[in-house]
Amino acid sequence: MTDGVKATRESGWLLLIHQIPPKPNYFRVKIWRRLQRLGAVGIKNSVYALPGSEQAHEDLNWILREIVEGGGDASLVEARFVEGLSDDQVKEMFRAARDAEYEEVAAEARELSRRLPRKAELTEDKRAELDLALARLRKRVGEIAAIDFFHGRSREPVEGLLQELAERLAPLEPEPEKGPAVVDTPRGRTWVTRTGIHVDRMASAWLIRRFIDPEARFKFVTAREYRHKPGELRFDMFDGEFTHRGELCTFEVLLRAFGITDAALRPIAELIHDVDLKVDTYGRPETAGFEQIVNAVAVAHPEDDARLARASAVLDDLYELFKRKRPDRARREDS
Repeated sequence: MTDGVKATRESGWLLLIHQIPPKPNYFRVKIWRRLQRLGAVGIKNSVYALPGSEQAHEDLNWILREIVEGGGDASLVEARFVEGLSDDQVKEMFRAARDAEYEEVAAEARELSRRLPRKAELTEDKRAELDLALARLRKRVGEIAAIDFFHGRSREPVEGLLQELAERLAPLEPEPEKGPAVVDTPRGRTWVTRTGIHVDRMASAWLIRRFIDPEARFKFVTAREYRHKPGELRFDMFDGEFTHRGELCTFEVLLRAFGITDAALRPIAELIHDVDLKVDTYGRPETAGFEQIVNAVAVAHPEDDARLARASAVLDDLYELFKRKRPDRARREDS
């Protein structure tokens, strides 16, 4: 079974290879838009790929028929990548395409957040207007998620932004009695996250095992196939107990949830934040090098357990570096 897609065909990939007449131009654009709606990615000029499934086979056959009826030529091919592109590289192309779409929504969400008045000043008319805008963004995320076959890395950040917007738009209610600010510390729990761990999931798993739950067991799952079991704690995944919230990455959410105030973790959190959210909020000089190391770990180690082991060694060393810096020097670098 491929990541998130039931590949009923042994080949794993379907390729639509086409030639479309240059005129009329609208026909070429129409076919391109149809392929985009299916989530297909162009791997070469006039060659589009989808993970092999019965639904993809049917969808691409309809487009093939439309191309031929429009005076073009097309072939649908079941394929394996033997030379040149690897399966992992093609999957990364799908993730990059979806990430770009999620990030467009995130930019709109941030702009909406900037225009949002304080809750006490929010009129009902304005709330209704912004609720419609938020619903449109949620609908767009749902459409992207439907063709996010290999789970792009930017879904959790945008979901966090939309959740924060929804909370800010909610009508004022009497504040409930405040419970403890920090959740109970788990012991020996099963912690679940998406397979193909990258910067935030690598660092969050390291944080969990070193500072929260030393006996933690990790379970790496395909998001579309996973069914939550009682007692499992999900992190950095949609609907997880610990995941992105507003502009906070999962690593930062865990720090707050468990009241972890170790000063040496602050610069690590800043590195994770900027790399994961693709921003330059903190502008630390180590960020570019740290991102390269994370990418190198991901490329060199396809297995999640191996990635976690390698990333944990890097984070252990970074933690010791920031822990041993003289306080006055650390303050100068962080200012």
